[in-house]
Amino acid sequence: MNISDQREAIRMALDTLRANKLRSGLTILGIVIGVMTVITISSVINGLNGQVSGMVEAMGTNVLWVFRFPVIGVRPTTEMLTRKQLTMDDANAMAMLPHVSGVSPSLRYTNFQFNAGTVTAKWGTHKVESVSLEGDTASSKDVYDWDIHKGRYFNDGDQERTANVTVLGYDTANDLFGEEDPIGKEVQIEGLTFTVVGTLEKQKAAFGGGKNPQDNYAYFPITTFHKLHPEVLDYWISVKFDDQKNKALVIDEITDLLRRRRKVHNEQDDNFAIFGADSITRLWNQITGSLFLLMFGLSAVGLMVGGVGVMNIMLVSVTERTREIGVRKAIGATKRIILMQFTLEAITLCALGGVIGIMLGSILAFGLRYILSSTVSALWVLTAFICSCGIGLVFGIYPAWKAANLNPIDALRYE
Repeated sequence: MNISDQREAIRMALDTLRANKLRSGLTILGIVIGVMTVITISSVINGLNGQVSGMVEAMGTNVLWVFRFPVIGVRPTTEMLTRKQLTMDDANAMAMLPHVSGVSPSLRYTNFQFNAGTVTAKWGTHKVESVSLEGDTASSKDVYDWDIHKGRYFNDGDQERTANVTVLGYDTANDLFGEEDPIGKEVQIEGLTFTVVGTLEKQKAAFGGGKNPQDNYAYFPITTFHKLHPEVLDYWISVKFDDQKNKALVIDEITDLLRRRRKVHNEQDDNFAIFGADSITRLWNQITGSLFLLMFGLSAVGLMVGGVGVMNIMLVSVTERTREIGVRKAIGATKRIILMQFTLEAITLCALGGVIGIMLGSILAFGLRYILSSTVSALWVLTAFICSCGIGLVFGIYPAWKAANLNPIDALRYE
């Protein structure tokens, strides 16, 4: 099939579209919806993947968390909830391991179910609701690589003196003090007065826009935290190790250490959990896997409906142009030329639907950037376009075959 035949087929397809605008529009509507769904959902997934990756990097790839039960992607059982709590001595023992460069035992007072605080912080007439409280050692700044926005982080001296000092998260400080310099100011938290010695830089939000709950925290030396909530003794231990290649070795060393300290028998399972940022990545991959199946299902339905519509309009087109096909065959058009022309016409119809779907999906994805993180992927744009053309090929073959096999004499007699 030469270039002139290809151009003629495309011209015929465009003529069909112009002659039957409403019918053609409805025909490719399924293609448009299917492709638009692919572009929109893939853009959202792609954008959120970037956000999650950034959040994981901010947490630190060389950091492990140790708790008495797993908290990422697992619903704790009764046995897990009744396990013995980790202690400060456990953290000190981990700090002595050869490849461990830092350990930070933490205590938190927050609503873990809703990932939000329950405390009010006050300064003069200003107050901030839903603040979470955390007690840390001075090493936590280095373990998490936190950046100080203003002032300083509390030190070992503050911890030894049980000083009434606090470091505020970015949102807590901003909502309380606005343009005022918070350093040296005194805030009231749960009936006690604390001097603000520093504030932290804003942390990345997990899913695009909005606030990160970690920015609405008040951090205290762990000894000071005990004055506020002596009943909270459930330590969350963060362990920073020296090199990513030693991760498996560090996990084995921590496991062996805790099994000995917690007197776990050889035949028993661990009564603690060790996990890292890769646990968040695995959980997110499970979620995106479900979203991908949803995207595949929705787009497949739309594309199938569009394909059936294309087959329908092509069969109608063959019937309407039976005499024209007879004339073309009478002047020398072969079966192969007729087959290729009608197939190319179906592909053109679907390609047009694909282009419209890509445009609409990209516009929608761009609009979603103000709500969710969304990034249009060139790979998915190409995939969606190829799929739309493939639908035209698959569903256009039968009408094209029917046209190619018309008897020229019978076709010329058709009225």
